[in-house]
Amino acid sequence: MTSLSFERYCDEIVSQTERLTTHVRDADMTASVLSCPGWNLGRLLRHVGGDHRWAEEIVRTRAAGPIPDELVNDPTANADEDASFLIPWLVEGAARLSSTLRAAGADALAWNPSADRSAPVAFWARRMTYETAVHRADAALTAGTGFALDRDLAVDAVREWLEYSTFPEAFEPRPDLPDLLGPDRTLHFDATDAGEWLVDLTGERPVWRSGAGGGATAIARGPVTDLLLYVYKRPTTAVETKGDTALLDLWRTRAGFWLEAPED
Repeated sequence: MTSLSFERYCDEIVSQTERLTTHVRDADMTASVLSCPGWNLGRLLRHVGGDHRWAEEIVRTRAAGPIPDELVNDPTANADEDASFLIPWLVEGAARLSSTLRAAGADALAWNPSADRSAPVAFWARRMTYETAVHRADAALTAGTGFALDRDLAVDAVREWLEYSTFPEAFEPRPDLPDLLGPDRTLHFDATDAGEWLVDLTGERPVWRSGAGGGATAIARGPVTDLLLYVYKRPTTAVETKGDTALLDLWRTRAGFWLEAPED
């Protein structure tokens, strides 16, 4: 469950996008985005704008199933576009998505790639808020500018990712990865300025809860914004890990099962 309002998410989609553009306004669109291997800044902006337009179409049409996502997963078209085009295009797409969400209302139903497959479009307001915020961190890292996120947003974003880690795609056996579930496997995430969460991997599926995790198999500890970057596999030097760090890395790989930048 989220503690933030639907209206807040609609506002943040626009706000996070506008803040993203401040990181890159004078940057080289061909600069490599190290946190998204194989991408440059232009491709990053294309991806975020594609996300917004993809989600907007799903909400506007009340899609009952997946729609083509070339704008999201193949953002290489028009690779020669520069900031003078990409920045207004990005801002326009965020505004359109926010407006479409408000017009639909939080409880309107449409497809989404969650475990339920169809749910209130409030899902998309929350998802696009954090998709934009984390890619803003990518842009800030690339441009060499600082990244900050309101603490309540960072907490909610961590909780959202913990929810995703319980979806079947995030834990079912895969031939290319070790099994995630097993005995004596618990993860403790300690946001030193915001709270603690425990992920239990000992059952038939992951379960998470708020609170301390005494005797956890592995621990990740740091300020909540840095902890958010850590679970998204973004660079941060402010998170300390202890215990079975290989299990932490496996969980981070499995939890990020969709809408993530590819590792080329």
